Amino acid sequence: MRNIAKQIQAILPEIGVAIFCTFAMSMLSCFKCNLMNFLAHAHLSGKNEEVLFGNFVADSIKGRQLLDYSPEIVQGVNLHRKIDRFTDKHFIVRRSIASVKPDLGRYSGVAVDIFYDHFLAANWQQYAQDDLVDFSLHVYRILAKRFLILPARNKRILPFMMAQNWLVSYSNFYDLERVFRGMDRRTGYKSQLGKSVAVLKNNYHALEQDFSLFYPELQKFAADELRFISE
Repeated sequence: MRNIAKQIQAILPEIGVAIFCTFAMSMLSCFKCNLMNFLAHAHLSGKNEEVLFGNFVADSIKGRQLLDYSPEIVQGVNLHRKIDRFTDKHFIVRRSIASVKPDLGRYSGVAVDIFYDHFLAANWQQYAQDDLVDFSLHVYRILAKRFLILPARNKRILPFMMAQNWLVSYSNFYDLERVFRGMDRRTGYKSQLGKSVAVLKNNYHALEQDFSLFYPELQKFAADELRFISE
């Protein structure tokens, strides 16, 4: 059985940023800060590494900061934003959010984003040809070798993302529980996100069905956008 941690660790000396993982591991109090739906965005980025990078940093780039990046990275940023708009307006996603709103209130959309990445990870072979572990290592390598041009927020996130293998951890309840409890703690326990995994379990079949109907539509939307980019 492959030792995933060693494979992740091996990426760092290769691109000269091992110091940042040391820094990350010394700040465990920030456990899984800002964990959102990175897996879906990475999966929908296609084969272009610059587009994937742009998709990853999109939420941290504002206004004229786009001018600091290559055209392909900007395309990734724009793809991310189009995916978010498509998702936010979709009636299936809104149905999922409405179904958990009585329990999670105004943080329901945040929870559903992460629930959907859970379903993607848990059912990865239905939507992707490559292995999830291999894909996650591929993503980490793309991001790590561009560490120096990451926005400051993403520089803080990436070492945690790699050291704790976020993209794979979406698939299991244990890590999701820690993620949501950490998010709840950072809101002063006002978000009720600490009970998100219990809400997910109670609504699992309906939410999974929503995801299975929605995600192929999102895949088609992203693929059409990528074809437009490549023309």
